Formats: sequence, C-alpha cells, structure tokens
Amino acid sequence: MKTRYIIALCCLPSVATAAHASDRDDTRRFTAERVFDLEYSDDPQISPDGSTIVYARKSMDKFTDQVVSDLWTIDTRSGSHRPLVSGEGSSSSVRWSPDGNRLIYLTTTKGKPDLRLRYQDSGNSFSLAQLEQSPGAPVWSPDGKTVAFSMLVPDERAAFAKPPKSPEGAEWAKPVRIVDDLVFRFDGAGYLPKGKTQIFTLSAEGGTPRQVTHSENGYDSPQWLGNETLLVTGNDSEDADLDPIESEIYRVDLSSLAVTPLTQRDGPDFSPKIAPNGSRIAYLGYHDQLKSYQQTDAYVMAPDGTDIVNLTARYGRSIDAIAWRPDGRALVGQTEVDGILTLVSIDLAGNVRELLDDIGGTSLGRPYASGSFSVASKAGGSSPMIAYTKGSTNRPAEVALARGSGSGRQLTRLNEDALGRLDLARIEEIKVTSSHDGREIEAWVALPPDFRADGSFPLILEIHGGPNTMYGPYFAAEIQRYAAEGYVTVYANPRGSTGYGEEFAQLIDLDYPGHDHDDLMSVVDALLAKNYVSKDRLFITGGSGGGVLTAWAVGKTDRFAAAATVKPVINWTSMALAGDIARFVSRHWFRAQPWEQPQEYWRRSPLSIVNNVKTPTMVMVGEADWRTPAWEAEQFYTALKVQNVDTVLVRVPGASHLIARRPSQLIAKVDNIMGWFAKYDPVTKPDAEGQPEKQEKH
Repeated sequence: MKTRYIIALCCLPSVATAAHASDRDDTRRFTAERVFDLEYSDDPQISPDGSTIVYARKSMDKFTDQVVSDLWTIDTRSGSHRPLVSGEGSSSSVRWSPDGNRLIYLTTTKGKPDLRLRYQDSGNSFSLAQLEQSPGAPVWSPDGKTVAFSMLVPDERAAFAKPPKSPEGAEWAKPVRIVDDLVFRFDGAGYLPKGKTQIFTLSAEGGTPRQVTHSENGYDSPQWLGNETLLVTGNDSEDADLDPIESEIYRVDLSSLAVTPLTQRDGPDFSPKIAPNGSRIAYLGYHDQLKSYQQTDAYVMAPDGTDIVNLTARYGRSIDAIAWRPDGRALVGQTEVDGILTLVSIDLAGNVRELLDDIGGTSLGRPYASGSFSVASKAGGSSPMIAYTKGSTNRPAEVALARGSGSGRQLTRLNEDALGRLDLARIEEIKVTSSHDGREIEAWVALPPDFRADGSFPLILEIHGGPNTMYGPYFAAEIQRYAAEGYVTVYANPRGSTGYGEEFAQLIDLDYPGHDHDDLMSVVDALLAKNYVSKDRLFITGGSGGGVLTAWAVGKTDRFAAAATVKPVINWTSMALAGDIARFVSRHWFRAQPWEQPQEYWRRSPLSIVNNVKTPTMVMVGEADWRTPAWEAEQFYTALKVQNVDTVLVRVPGASHLIARRPSQLIAKVDNIMGWFAKYDPVTKPDAEGQPEKQEKH
C-alpha cells in the first residue's frame, strides 16, 4: 500500500545540513525521500449502526507524484482493516445509505469522475453516473431512494465577434477568452469555465441526473429535508460577486422546483444539518460586520426559517463543523481551542462541553489544525459514536473511534513502518509574553533528535498563513525535515491567529502586518534566553500570510542570517485588484478601495519598507498561484535585486497556492529553503572553494 510504483528519486536538491546533523545515520533520519512513504487518513464515515468505518486512505504515488486516495474499511468491534476500493483512479466522498446497506462514492480516473454505488452484502458495485464535471459530495434522501449532489453547469457565451471558419487542417490560434465575471480565475482551478454550480438529484438505481435548480448565481451543499425537499446554500442577490462571503440557506421543493430563502441577513449562513426527527435545522453563520475575522456560531431554526436561536453566543470560540447527536438533543461541533482542534457537545440550551481534543493530522506539510469527523446516526444516543482523524506530534492522521467524551480508541497504524524506527523531532510547547503589550503567545518548538541546550543550534522561525488560522502540536513533514537536518524550528500563534477567541483574532483588524511582528520576535527572544539556539544562526520563513510577515520582518530587523518568503503579498494594491480574493481584501481587510486610501494600502505593504532590507532573502512562488499571484513575489525579488540585496527567485512550475501539494514539490520547497539558509549560516556556509567551513565540533 505504501507505493504503487518503486522508482529512483533523482534531481532532488542537495542540502547542506546543519552542523549537528552532518554525522547522523540516514537510516534513522527523516530524509527527503521518506516524504513519499507517508500516508494519512481523511474523511472517516461511520455507518449508521456504528459497526463499520469507511475512510479515505491517502498515500503518495511515486510514479505520478500525486496524493492518491483509496477507500478502506474498519470493523469497529474486531478492528479488522481492509481495502474496499483501490486500484486505478482515486476514490473519495464516500457516504452511507440511511439503512447502512449501501455506499455511494466518487472515483476519478484520468480526470473522468464516476459516481458509484456499492452493496455491502454482496460487495458488488456499479456506476450510477459517469459525469462530465466533478460533483460535490453526494447526500442520501432519508428513504434511501435518491441522492443529491452539486455540479457545474457550463454556460458557453458567445464572443462579440464570430470568427471566420478556418480551412480544414489549419492550425489557428486559440479563440479569444471573454471575461465578464469579477472572479474569473481561482487558485487551484485556473481560468474558470463559464457556468454556475447547480443541484442535481439521481435515483439510487441509476439513470439520468435531474437538474433541480437554475440559479443565475448557483447553489451548493445540498441536504435533505424529508424526501421531497432540499436545503441548499447560495447567494441570489444581484450583486453577489461584490460580497464574496455572503450566503443564505434556501429551501427547494422538488415537485415545483420553487426556491424559498430560510435565512436573510448580512453575513454567511451555511452548512445546514437536519435533526433526526426533522423538527429543527442546525447551521453555521455570523452577522457580517466587515471585520477581517468574525467568529462563526452554531444556530438552530424551525424548518420554515423561524424561531432562530444562536446556541454558541456565550461560548467564545468559532464552530467550524457540526453534526446532530442521534437523540437530537445536542450537536457535535468542531472548534479550535488554544492551538488544539477539539470536538464539543452543544445542547439546545446553549451549553457547551468538551468531548475530545485529539482530532487533527490531515495537514501533512505544515502543522495546521485540520481534521474531520462523523457521527453514527442510529447508535450511541446521548453518548454518540464518533469516527474522527486522530492527530499527534509524531504521526499524520490516523482513524480513531470515540464513544461520548474522553480519549478515542485508535484503529489504524498507517505509518509505523515508515516512521516507527526514525528519530523524529520532539515537540515542546512554550508560552511567551509579547514585548508589545504583555499578551501571552503560544508556540511550539521542534527539537532535533540530538538537541542539547548549549546555544549552538540554528533556529528557523516558521510562520503560518491566513493570517486568521492556527498552528498546533501536529505532525508536519516540513518541520520534521528541518529537524532531521539539525534545525530547531519554532512555530507560533501570534495575534490574529484563530483558536484564542474573537478579540485575539481581531487584534490585527486594519493592522496587518503590525504587532504580530512583535509577538514573533518575542518568541525568538525566548528561545535565545533558554540558550536553545545561537543568535548568529537565526533564520525566518513563512508562506502566504507567513510570507507577508517574513517580508515585513526583514524590513524591520537585520537579526536574521537569511530569510525565505514563500507566496507572499508584497503590494496590497495589486493584491486587492488581481488576486482571486481581491474583493475580500478590499471589503474586509481594508474596508476601502486602493484609490480611496492609497496611503493605508502602501503603509501595510512590505514593499513600502523594502529599502530597509539587508537580509539575504529567497522569494518562492507557484507559477499557477492565483491566491497571491506570482507578480507579488516578483515585485519583491526585483526590489531586492536593484538594491543589491542577495536574493533568488524560486518559481515552482504548475504549482498553485498549495505550493507543496505534490510530494516532490514539498521536498523541493523545504530543501531549497535549507540550502539557502546553509549558504548564509556562519557554521555551514561554503568557503571560497565551495566547501562548508570547518567548525569546531561540540
């Protein structure tokens, strides 16, 4: 299962290791090639009676350099673990029928999506529909007779001029592309096809999908309210593209196809979930106050949209996902608490209590808090059976099963063969007082296997993106690679991070970048005070929002020996007019257009202080990045170059904003960063003949 093909890895960037790693045994190190050995679980779906879990088992295909997904099944009583769907193609989005006898899932082979159904008793499967477009996750009707899903409906619009017909066999240029949508490119998708996402239904016995919505703006995320009604999410306003986060919940009558709004307010309402008895609809949302970050609450309402109650108004943390408990008396919610992804119980009186705090592990590269869960719909009662991805500091996500509250039982050991005999980094939590205002800042330090607090080790400050996201104590291949080469790595949640309450996250509202820089420098100071690292061997890197803060930091201080800013925003004016979230940037992060407040856009742009930069700085970006487009990185590179600051531009062909999505790209990202740092490390930098300078061994 580890690999489908065994091939030689070639052309990987060589890395000048930190001095402490140079003599270590490669058989016990997390070397670059071992990235291809990693596996992780995702989207565990527990059967209605709680007897079986089906999950997506993700692995690295060395031949295609892609993450592939097979479906595996686990018997929750015996622990029996075996493949369900594997082979050619990648399978995902598996969902149980209400009676637990069938599974529907999506298999994509060579770009062709196939919606398939499997009978559990016989093991037979067949194609329900071979689709032209990739659908959203399918959902079953309560009677198990129909499934619903979302899918793009193309809308080819005529150009302004009709081109002449080319002669037979001629090779003319491609036709012009007509753009009239505000968002016409999106990261990971490139130029968007004309059309909107609509809702379809399909008989569980196969046939032709029926399109049941025809919105000019599109709908997605269908849920069944009985067998003849769907709930969908969308935005039917005429200026929908000007308010990118706005969404409402609508009711679709399948007999008349009439669409009725159930929620109507400024702000997103989404993710409807129907109570087991159909009496209430739970959903997520918030009232939009045009802040850069706002907390998402869990609500319930009657099926007609009345009697709305905010269940988490008093809780103080954002709720990111919900599912009903089988008895219908409470929800299971996913939230972030001080760096830890957590599942909580939310009863209908608004009381919130913690269920478990070891969910996570699905962000393989960097230590983001990311995971998923499902609840057995007909088992457990007030103590629900929950299947979830279990996260830890030394392993990617495993599948675990919990009954009510407390620690879950781990059911898989996907990486014991790959990681069990390796010397991995030890993760240590620290809490630091910010030099700006005395606030407590939480951070984690990844210590190399041979670490000792003698003040000699190099430090990498690794900064998360977002900026409103959260790191936590989770396995991260990039962090482990740094440790394997002898670096101490620290990653923190400065002000603006999620998981510490809305007030903490909003400290950077209209002030980013700002005093989050002070928080990060305080973290570095704390490690120097602990004698963990050398003041002459400090390095800094970060991606996206972390790339912004890296570029900002080298304009504020010369303390770092070298820096690597990855997929940064350098000029907020160009970002607010050309990125795929341009409207969100101007509407929520600045609350003005660049021509209305040009000084404010410039004040917060790292380009405004680039004249201060002396630190050798690598700039890295994906060539297909439409979130923070390549011209952001190119502006910084050019500005550094004309000032004779040591710099290099690393462009990753084909990479989107998820610059390390493919295994070889993760390796290239990390090893090029370490190679750049080694060039300016006083211990490992090459001498005049290109060899590392000899240093006294400790």
